[in-house]
This record gives sequence, structure tokens and C-alpha cells, in this order.
Amino acid sequence: MRTKTFCFAVAAVAIAALLIASPARMTARQTASDIKIDPDDIGGIVTSSKGPEAGVWVIAETTDLPTRLIKIVVTDDRGRYLLPDLPKANYNVWVRGYGLVDSTKVKAAPGKTVNLTATLAPGPKAAADYYPAAYWFSLMQVPPKNEFPGTGANGNGISENMKSQAQWVRQLKTDGCVTCHQLGNKATREIPEALGNFPNSVAAWERRVKSGQAGPNMVNGMNAFGPRGYKMYAEWTDRIAAGAIPPAPPRPQGVERNVVITLWDWADPHVYLHDEIATDKRNPTVNANGLLYGAPELSADYLPVLDPVHHTTSRVPVPVRDPNTPFAAPQSAVTPSAFWGDEPIWNSKANVHNPMLDEKGRLWFTSKVRGNDNPAFCKQGSTHPSAVAFPVTNSGRQLAVYDPKTKKVTLIDTCYSTHHLQFAKDANNTLWTSSGGGGDVVGWLNVKMFDETGDEQKSQGWTGLVLDTNGNGKRDAYVEPNQPVDPTKDKRISGSFYGVTVNPADGSVWGSILGFPGSIVRIVPGSDPAKTALSEVYELPWNNPKATVQGFSPRGLDITSDGVVWAPLASGHFASFDRRKCKGPLNGPTATGQHCPEGWTLHTMPGPKIKGAEDYGSAEASYYSWVDQFDTFGLGKNTPIATGNEMGGLLAMQNGKWVVLTVPYPLGFYAKGLDGRIDDAKAGWKGKGLWTTYATRAPFHTDTGKGTTSKVVKLQLRPDPLAK
Repeated sequence: MRTKTFCFAVAAVAIAALLIASPARMTARQTASDIKIDPDDIGGIVTSSKGPEAGVWVIAETTDLPTRLIKIVVTDDRGRYLLPDLPKANYNVWVRGYGLVDSTKVKAAPGKTVNLTATLAPGPKAAADYYPAAYWFSLMQVPPKNEFPGTGANGNGISENMKSQAQWVRQLKTDGCVTCHQLGNKATREIPEALGNFPNSVAAWERRVKSGQAGPNMVNGMNAFGPRGYKMYAEWTDRIAAGAIPPAPPRPQGVERNVVITLWDWADPHVYLHDEIATDKRNPTVNANGLLYGAPELSADYLPVLDPVHHTTSRVPVPVRDPNTPFAAPQSAVTPSAFWGDEPIWNSKANVHNPMLDEKGRLWFTSKVRGNDNPAFCKQGSTHPSAVAFPVTNSGRQLAVYDPKTKKVTLIDTCYSTHHLQFAKDANNTLWTSSGGGGDVVGWLNVKMFDETGDEQKSQGWTGLVLDTNGNGKRDAYVEPNQPVDPTKDKRISGSFYGVTVNPADGSVWGSILGFPGSIVRIVPGSDPAKTALSEVYELPWNNPKATVQGFSPRGLDITSDGVVWAPLASGHFASFDRRKCKGPLNGPTATGQHCPEGWTLHTMPGPKIKGAEDYGSAEASYYSWVDQFDTFGLGKNTPIATGNEMGGLLAMQNGKWVVLTVPYPLGFYAKGLDGRIDDAKAGWKGKGLWTTYATRAPFHTDTGKGTTSKVVKLQLRPDPLAK
């Protein structure tokens, strides 16, 4: 591609930071005799021309099994490694690490000692090719604060809807492009030659975002910035093309070196996965050693299934109730994709989004069963208790359940839209759902009633979000969102849950509401939720003089067993909210959102900051969070973990400090959810672990390129880097 580029000097300090020295160097005479190798292990020492290499990854990959399997470990401070529990197969084994380029692949089999030679990077650019996307993303230059609010296309090119730099950053990150894929990996920081020739990089970006079936969404996302958005992206790629290089990340340290990562291929190269499920969140021993299920969202009408014991994959077809249900994605491209041309690779109608297992091992998931227009029992004039209070005219996605014993998928029509879902631990086994922006109600399914009667109408309900503005502890007549507060009445607020979770301590339901500054909402259902549910709203602390750290725009949230909510923010923070810390009244006419800044604690995410946005957190743009209530990983009960969508891993917060769980191969790991399962409580670290999947909508953006499938990822934490 011919584009105009800008010349930038690379600071000498960046070169100096490139080659990261191992904390301990030993002589080349070191041997692997002190590494105990079982018949299903491969172990040895990694050395380079500078000696043993600490904190680098050793990768073993095989295609001899029914599906591709990869295992990854980290070297200890003496450069030693041990790949445990490898199925019998032939493997390619190599070294990847910061300050290195990939070493030559060595053929190996379990039961052998294999010493490996690491290859030092020949220069800063070669080393930086292996850095997480966040480091390259941090080279983006956002407009300065004094250019906001925007003055439009005929002014400074910033949309008039952009009132602050913070809103721009929100659109740049988790509520914009990074909602669906990484920014900063090689596929996005460069313009593909296959797109053609352009007079400048602005024109190249205007063409790029129109590509493929996602083109309309990408164009809408860019238009939210105004014309200045294209200029920002163009200057970013020009800067990189001219030789700009980000700072070097640190190598894994401490417990980060104890991680064992196992990956399996599943689905197919046309399909992407939204997330996976391995167990029941309320009891992680459910489905021990069992099958994992995935949700392919817009891309396909089947559930990918992995058997991690036998390394096999299969599929469960997902039907729709109405054959005229529209496709979830356009079936033609606005302009051809650089990877797929005019081929429509996504063909789903069911649009399966989020799966959960129940105590019986059944798979519940959000799935579209028909078109958007709701049946009569949902609408005005219906006698359904929830419709009487809050009639709903349409819903974008409904529910389904798959029983592995009967191999049957049962579709459940709901009046409310569904997006994420979560089981309560109550007598009715209530399944709560978020709507993801699809209406101002929160819905639930009484699973006990549905199992007993099969009546999908009577078993469901929904409620609006009503604040107890008059503070009398019950729901009364209320004013609407567009009406002023009346201290004698309650008030309904507008908004729909994106993330949803249930507090196991008191049964309250919590959800995140997207936007700026965004908020989290607590619902106390009461005895008859359609009539009795009351809400509390807590906005992110923004422009709040009582808040020590300002943040904005949450995504997916989860909760500890004692009721502390955790959510990642577009501001580059991992936020916790502890309602018990609130000093003022939690209801009443002043409890409108910014009334409890003391309940919030904001932790800056790992990684560098975006240029021009140094007042906020890091360039990280996490999508969702999950709390390890049962210590299924090994960092302790109630450890909160965020999906490190720009850092290429999972980000755990242990006692106020970060543990970065990088998935280094293929480059481009991007998760939208995770869970933890205990397969054998007596087996120590080997009997438990975290499960997640590559959830980028563009698996062809990984460093293995077109043809790459999404992968199931299991992370385990052993007591030391050589534990078997």
C-alpha cells in the first residue's frame, strides 16, 4: 500500500529496554540432571548466547491428536522448564519471550530431556513484534482535552456528541472497536496490502472499516468520533510504519512463572466464539472432567463442544422456532474483506451469546428463537403480571436449554431481551438475564416452575429499574426517567443491564449499565419482583470531588461471596464497589448515582497509558470480569480476574497486586468470559483450573493467520515452575 508516512526518531532508551536480562545468569555448563522427567513430561534448560533465559515461554504443539493441542509453561530463574502431563504424541517445541524471536522448532516426544536454544532478537522492532497489543495500542494519540467538546465536521472534526476527552477514550476502547477484537496486534497496526493502494492513510482506514460482514458496525463505531477518528487511526499506523516502537513489557515474575496453559482447537476457521462454560458457577465441582460448550454468537448455529480428556470435538446444532428468523449478520459484505473477500463467513440466526451450566449439568444459553416482534402476552393489554407493569413490544434474543442426557435443545420464548445470564441460589433456581441494551427491563426465568410445567409464559417475569426515592422501603407510584424527582414518589431510571450477577450473600441482583460515566445497579427482587423489585444505582465516580480516583464506563461485572462487585472500566481501571462502605443514605431523593464515591476503589490496569490520555488508567480495555469465589485457580478465594483483552491474557488482582496470566501463543488471545472448575479436589493443582476461549471476532488476526480456529484455554497454577 502507498501511504504518506511521518518520520519519527526512536529513542535510544527504547533500544536499551529491548533486551530484558534474566534475573539470574549461569554458566553454559549447567545441566538438566536436577529436573525430574516422567514418561509424560518434557523438560530441560533454555539458554541463549547470554546464558540461561528466565521468564520465557516454552511451547509444545501437536496435531497428532483428534484436535490440535498446545501446552505452554514458563522457565524458572535458572532457565529450567517442565511441560507436564503431555498426551502421547510427537511435538514441536520452541521458545518465545520478550527480548527474543521464536527459536527453531525442535521435534520431541514425552519422557525426554530437551534443552532449547533461545534466539535473541536482532533489534528493537523484531523484539516488539511479540509484545502484547496494549503496548502498540498505547502509541495511539488522542485529541487533547482542550479540543472538547467537539465542534463537528466543519469545526475540529470531533463529533459534537463528544463532550470530553474521556468520552472519546471510552469510544476508542471497550465500547468501540475493542468490543469485538484487539487493537494493536500486527493485523490492526498495519494496513493489509490486499486492500489496495490509497492516496493516504485516512483513505485506507475509511476503506478498511467497511470490510466484510462487520463493515456496517465498524463504520458506525468510527462515525461516533467524527472525521477526526479516521485521522487518529491513520496517524497511528503511519507512526508505526515510520518505526515507532512501544516500551518493552516485563517478563513473567513470581507466581506468573508457575502457570501451565493448555489449548485445544475447536469450531472452524469461519467461526468465532463469544465465550465458553465448564461448570456451574455456584458449584465448581459440577461437570467434573466433563465437556465444555461454546457460544458462537453471530457466526454459526451450532454449539462447539470439547472433550478435554479425550481431546475430541463435536457440535450441537441450535435451531430457531421461526424459520423466517433473520440472519444475525448481513449476508453480504459492503466491501470485500482482506482475508475472506466477498465470502459471508457468518451465517447464524440463533445468535447464541452466553452459556451457563446448572446443577444438573444442563446448558442454558441466550439464543434467538424468532424475529424481534413480541407475542401478545408481552405487550400492552396482556394480563401477564410483568406485562401489566412493564409491557414490552420486542426482544432481540431469547433463551434455550440443552440437556446432554437427552441430546435435546428446548427453545424458550421470552418477552425481554437476553444477553448474559446468571443463576441465583434460591428455591426457584432463578435464571437472571441481562438485555445488553435491549430495553429498560431485567428479566428472569423461574427454572423450577419451567421444569415442572413447561409453561414458558408463566415461568418468566421482568421488571423495570425503580429507585426508592421516597425512602419508605417499598415500591410505590413512580415518576418516569424523563421527569424530575418527586420526593413523595419513587423514580424509574432508564437503562438495561449489560453484565449481570447475583450476590450469594443476600440474593440481590447486580448489573452494569454501559454509557458515560456508566453505573452499576442493585436490585432487591422482593416477594413478587414484577411489583416489588427496588433498585439502587451507583454511578462511576466521575467529576466527583469526593472521589480520589475518577473512572468511567464499566463492562461485564461479577461479585465476591461477601458482596463486593468488580468491573473493568474503559478508563483503564479495575473497579471494586463495596456497598458496606457507603456513609450516606442508599435510598431517598439524594441517592441518584454519585452518592457513594467512598464505595469505589479503582486499580490502574497493567500496561502503558495511551498517548495524550495520561490522566486515566492504562491502555488495557478489559471486556468482562469473573470472581473466583471457590479458589478454583490457586490465588485464593474471591480473587477477581479481568479479561486482559489488550494485554493478551487474564489479569488477576491478588491482595492489591496484579498477576498477569499471559497466553503467548498464538499472539492475539482475547477472552470475553471465563470460569473455574474443580475436577478432583484431592489432586491439588492438577485437579482444578480456569477455563476460557479465544473470543475475538477475528481469529484470523492472530499471528497464525487465516485458518486459525478459536481455542479453548485452560490455565492451572502449580506451586513452582517444575512441579509435575
